[in-house]
Amino acid sequence: MHTRAPVVVGRDEELHVLDRMLADAGTHRGRAVFLVGEPGIGKTRLARFAAGAAFDRGMRVLRGRGSTIGPIVPFRPLAEALMSLLRAGDGLDLRELGPYRSALGRLAPDWSPESAGAEEQRPAHSVLVLAEAVLRLLAVVGRTRPCLLVLEDLHEADAETLAVVDYLVDNLDQAPAALLVTTRADAGPTLDVVRSAAQRQAGVLVELRRLDERQVRRMVGLCLEAEDHEVPAEVVRRLWADSAGNPFVVEEMLHGLVNGGLLVRGPGGWQVLGELRIDVPSALVRLIAHRTDRLGPQGREVLSVAAVLGHRFPLPVLRRVTGMDDRALLSHLHAGVAAQLVTPDEPVPDWYAFRHPLTAEALLAQMPPPHRAELARRTADAVRELHPDLPGEWCALVASLRLDAGQTAEAGALLAEAGRRALAGGAAGSAVRLLDHAHRLLASEVDVAVRADVLDSLLPALAEAGQFERAFALVDAVTELSAAGLGRVRRAELHTKLAQVANTAGRWTDGMAHVETARALLGADATDEHTARLDAVAAFLTLNLEVPDRIESAEFLARRAADAAKRVPLPEVGCETWQLLGVLARDRDLDEAAECFTRARALAEEHGLPIQRAYAVIRQAGLDWLAEGTAAELAEAREEALLIGAISVAYNVDAILGLDTVLRGQYGAAAERLTRVVADTRRLQLRNLTLYGLMAQATAAAHQGRRAEMDAAIEAFDEIGGVGSQERPLCFGLARAFCALLEEDRVAAGHDLARAVAHEAETPTVYHLSGRHGLQLLLDALSGALDLDGYRAVTRSAAARMRWNRGFAQFALAVLLGRLGREAEAAQAVRAGREAAAIHPLARHLGLRLVAEAAVADGWGEPVSWLRGAEEYFHQAGQPAVASACRGLLRQVGASVPQRRTGSDQVPRELRALGVTVREFEVFRLLAGRLGNKAIATRLHISPRTVEKHVASLIAKTARPDRESLSAFAASLGPADRP
Repeated sequence: MHTRAPVVVGRDEELHVLDRMLADAGTHRGRAVFLVGEPGIGKTRLARFAAGAAFDRGMRVLRGRGSTIGPIVPFRPLAEALMSLLRAGDGLDLRELGPYRSALGRLAPDWSPESAGAEEQRPAHSVLVLAEAVLRLLAVVGRTRPCLLVLEDLHEADAETLAVVDYLVDNLDQAPAALLVTTRADAGPTLDVVRSAAQRQAGVLVELRRLDERQVRRMVGLCLEAEDHEVPAEVVRRLWADSAGNPFVVEEMLHGLVNGGLLVRGPGGWQVLGELRIDVPSALVRLIAHRTDRLGPQGREVLSVAAVLGHRFPLPVLRRVTGMDDRALLSHLHAGVAAQLVTPDEPVPDWYAFRHPLTAEALLAQMPPPHRAELARRTADAVRELHPDLPGEWCALVASLRLDAGQTAEAGALLAEAGRRALAGGAAGSAVRLLDHAHRLLASEVDVAVRADVLDSLLPALAEAGQFERAFALVDAVTELSAAGLGRVRRAELHTKLAQVANTAGRWTDGMAHVETARALLGADATDEHTARLDAVAAFLTLNLEVPDRIESAEFLARRAADAAKRVPLPEVGCETWQLLGVLARDRDLDEAAECFTRARALAEEHGLPIQRAYAVIRQAGLDWLAEGTAAELAEAREEALLIGAISVAYNVDAILGLDTVLRGQYGAAAERLTRVVADTRRLQLRNLTLYGLMAQATAAAHQGRRAEMDAAIEAFDEIGGVGSQERPLCFGLARAFCALLEEDRVAAGHDLARAVAHEAETPTVYHLSGRHGLQLLLDALSGALDLDGYRAVTRSAAARMRWNRGFAQFALAVLLGRLGREAEAAQAVRAGREAAAIHPLARHLGLRLVAEAAVADGWGEPVSWLRGAEEYFHQAGQPAVASACRGLLRQVGASVPQRRTGSDQVPRELRALGVTVREFEVFRLLAGRLGNKAIATRLHISPRTVEKHVASLIAKTARPDRESLSAFAASLGPADRP
């Protein structure tokens, strides 16, 4: 690992300016460049790069630096630079300088007249003469080799040095030299000189910006000698946030992480060991101490109080704690602004912020613990006086202050309140951090009621954040509270929360155990408030248990919970139950389901329940997806869920979108999304979502005819408890049945669909794509097991109107109508089926292949066209069995059959769909040039008579009136497209 990044990162524009500066010096067009920025931003690094580049160009480099150590020495940077020239020992002939040589004696004694043996006394030259002498020296030095004069840290320079610099800047344009100055952005004489020179275009001002997160990632990767993607993301995020993009601070903190053993290189690359804790670098502490010392005791005290408040701080609190009036307080803050320590926090009035996030921590690190605790206590009291209800962020801030002051009980109570507010606001991740901290702080408190309140909020927060194992581990804490005397009603409430966590995690049996425990604790006199919560979670759990009446039982419990929630009222419970009722209504009435979801969303919005609103939005978007196949609303809902930290909600959407891409035939995108969903939900123990993801993976494999992959996915599905789940029927009706059809095994497909229906009968499901309302209708229509009355009985269900099912249902209707001789109606049903399946290519072409079989048998429709399109699709999809069946049916009706010989892929898709062969396409391409039969025959080494036959066939297949029209069509089509 490197202590410093081996290359300059994020400074491409600045490097270009420096390169141009050096190039111009080589052509006697000297210029000045000023690098301005905060400490650690990279000024010295760029100066070092410029010096190295100058050496590479064969230039002389003169370097000097300002210093704050000891008393100010006039001309120190210039003297140091000229001394470096002397040390080089180049044997310069200074006689060319004439009378100006003596002026340089003020900077380098070796160049004084006395050193040359002169007897005259050295005159006291003006600064202007000295500046001209330096300019002439640069011209002499640069005559044989252009030179670069680097003057660093001029923010501490004396006025005389600045005067020389100002003179050089204005007169370098004809010299073979470049001037590079680095300085901080502190207000003062140096910055005035720099900005003035830039305004009159005598120099180039380069203000260095902070690095963005991508650039910090690159810098860390270089330091660690690792690729960007090999750097732990949490390390980059933390370094970027804490350093504010300051390269020096990034390197210091990274060095501390590695040296402290928190970031280590293992067999799999760099990884974090334990909690990611970053201490304030000692170098930064020293720098801040130096700058605050210059503000005086009162200024330092103001910033110390500000540091106790954090990165941002308000004037009213500072005023209350310090006792200063506005004039004195603002005077000290303005000094802090001038020292580049703080800045107005615009556009918020009366708020300021430290310019660097670690400045506050550096100030705190310098405070003796008793003083820090006393400041924290006084500051907490001041905030409480100014904001008695502690709205917004004040609650968590005062909790932190109480903790710093050693007031543990008060801190724990406030952290719990802040956590509850965060959870109510939809910030699940923040809620977990706050509530978990409160739980640990209050672990030894005697008041069990307070500890129970914290657990009551922590459990759902952990569930929303996907941290289920941590939630289940708190069962022991509930037991401890019971032993400590917690009342039975309060214990029942905690078991209800545990049941809700178990439901989210897919541990339904465990959840029902907690429900029964809660019911026993409440007894017969349970209130609406408690029964509503229990019935709601019991409804969700029942829906996933392996019992025949689970749909009816879940709906009964949900309606009872909704009624009780309305009486209390409990809007959150109302939201949950109306969502469940909407899911249960999808089978019978899509409009009823939509109304339920709308009620749930309205309740959530009325009562400010963002997570419940996210669920309601997703349910409605999911309904739209089922009804019409639209996925845009789902993607938007996912982003909304991520913004509020609702991880399980986001993964719910990811799983649905994964299945959507499968059904759309986008198998590459589906594989990527579903692999991530299954891996992440396994890790987070979201079992119900893992089951859904595995089912979708099995479906993806099946729809590509990959039986071994399908079987492996279903085996993994069964291993984690999927046998009695609601997704189980889909594994047969949406996966296995399609795989069998791609193998042209109609019997096996029928058996798989029968198993799907049997599973639904044993354990009813709210998922309706397993075939009973779609694919099975078509297969039963083909086999003669279905008539119009049976068709109408099944399609009365709302599930048959879902888009995936609707395509197959319309194809089934076409078969039934065609068999009855109602050809026009059958053709219309085919058109409706094709329209419904337009976004599902496998369903569309498989449906047409099956419908064409009936159309051939019963003598209706356009089976040749359907079969050619299907044959082309399945050939390109690598499904030889179905493609071969299509060709067999085409032969049966006497239609031309595509020759799947070498070169067929060169035929454009639209021509392949019309049955154009490879040889015919060769003729077709030559027709674009209006060639005659003989010319075409000569080129293709066939007879003119054969060409004539191919042209006639092409006219028929493309439905063109004559050869001229066919030739025009060939010319318009252009070169063959490749699949």
